[in-house]
Amino acid sequence: MPIPHSHARQGGGAAVEFGIVLALLVTLLAGIFGFGRAFWYYDALNKATRDAARNMSVKAKASIASQGVVAAKQTVVDAAISAGISDFTTANVTVTCLDASFSDSNCTDGTAPGGIRVEVVNYTLSVGQYLPFVIGAATTYATPLAPRTTMRYML
Repeated sequence: MPIPHSHARQGGGAAVEFGIVLALLVTLLAGIFGFGRAFWYYDALNKATRDAARNMSVKAKASIASQGVVAAKQTVVDAAISAGISDFTTANVTVTCLDASFSDSNCTDGTAPGGIRVEVVNYTLSVGQYLPFVIGAATTYATPLAPRTTMRYML
């Protein structure tokens, strides 16, 4: 009776094919998840720098250095934590006042800057820890996220 024997071989072949397809599918889904998270974090940080720069661009010049810089950094950190970026601190945010020609200068209370720049610095996201079956490649890739926003001072 060769018929039952051939069905067993076909069942084993189907299991091997299923295993190969499943491995590829899991790898693809893990890649989508990992890179989607990176895009989510970058977008959240980009929006946070824009909000912080917008808020600081209308801050009274009397307290721009003493209160404005601190508030701008905290705005970015709060938005990052809200987006699920748990290891983000004010040390990852730089706020720079710009002079009338948009060159870097110091923020000084009582002096109106020409512009404001808020940027994320020294923040690296690890991408790839969810990618199984990648042989011969690094297990994770360090991706620096460094969005920044520059705005003219409005007051």
